Amino acid sequence: MKYTLRQLEIFLATANCQNLTRAAEKLCMSQSAASGALKELENQFDISLFDRVGKRLQLNDLGLALQPRAEELLERARELEEALGRHLDAGPIKVGATLSIGNYLAIPLVAKYMEQFPASRITLTVDNTARITHRVAHFELDVGLIEGEINNPDLRVLPWRHDELVVFCARQDPHAAKAELSPQDLLDARWILREPGSGTRQTFDRAMHDLLPELRIMLELEHTEAIKRAVEAGMGIGCLSRITLADAFAAGRLHALSVPGRDFRRALYLIYHKDKYHTAGLKHWLELCGLEQDRP
Repeated sequence: MKYTLRQLEIFLATANCQNLTRAAEKLCMSQSAASGALKELENQFDISLFDRVGKRLQLNDLGLALQPRAEELLERARELEEALGRHLDAGPIKVGATLSIGNYLAIPLVAKYMEQFPASRITLTVDNTARITHRVAHFELDVGLIEGEINNPDLRVLPWRHDELVVFCARQDPHAAKAELSPQDLLDARWILREPGSGTRQTFDRAMHDLLPELRIMLELEHTEAIKRAVEAGMGIGCLSRITLADAFAAGRLHALSVPGRDFRRALYLIYHKDKYHTAGLKHWLELCGLEQDRP
């Protein structure tokens, strides 16, 4: 065999980091050793896998075509290593989740996975929809649970659960006394919202599209808890997933507002790369989420 698994690791790390020095640091090796191994891989087959764009190394067409096949081969090798070394029923898995899902829905899934496969390694990354999608598309995460709608031909997008957003205010806010909010109420209100790029903001913008240019958006925050605290302090009104507000509503700290004529419903999705090799860990995660795998 003319190539080694280590050479493939360096190739993939360089593809993800777009920089050989950072790839070497990620693999705990010297930059010269990583450069030599990558050059040897290309020389052995008389090929080039990257184009140099400024200081970045960007995959060329051949590199892009080989990336998923190299990922699959390494996944199989890691799975075999796990099976030989630990006799596991499920190997490691890297899960990504958006903030609302990660803080309120993913943790019970992770706990159940660890209970079923206590010797397996699972990592959970929590970020917004745009960044989780990017990392799944670049094979940095095995699977993602997201709130936003995406259009990426490299990803499989499976409907997972139903959800809806709720407009809310502090219990002492004047809006709490209103049976429903009129369009003028929405325009007069001060809004505290999730940041652009989040699935929650995507749904909000779609529901409020006709008023969006005139809304008074006072704050854009990346964390749902920060938004809830700001609204509770009387700084404005917010709009978040119902699953993130259940405890605050039950305790009476926040008040749900009726906004007729606005569709805040949405779906939550599970995503993975269409060329992703289905390890035992990924198969078990799909089953845990109530979804069937669509490939062997």
